Amino acid sequence: MRINVLLLKAREIWGDDKLNLSEILVRIGVVFGDICRFERSEKKDIDTHTQQELKKELGNIIFSTIRWCDDLGYDPNECIKEAIKAQKEFVKQNGKKDETV
Repeated sequence: MRINVLLLKAREIWGDDKLNLSEILVRIGVVFGDICRFERSEKKDIDTHTQQELKKELGNIIFSTIRWCDDLGYDPNECIKEAIKAQKEFVKQNGKKDETV
């Protein structure tokens, strides 16, 4: 899907209200925490830790971040271009691919 189509879909779901950076950070923390619990894999959580659940959480990061860029007044396409440029520069400066980026 195209970024602009995903943004339209997000606005259909969530409406036109915009979150501020503090509100966005809380939501990022929730999704990140869900992924961390998946990796921790405690007995109490194991039943919900399916590949479908992990895919959903990764999708939440992608789909929500598109909306959050727009909430902050940024074009999601421009944000992606900046990330690509920064990651290429990182690899160029470090002479290797870093799996953490």
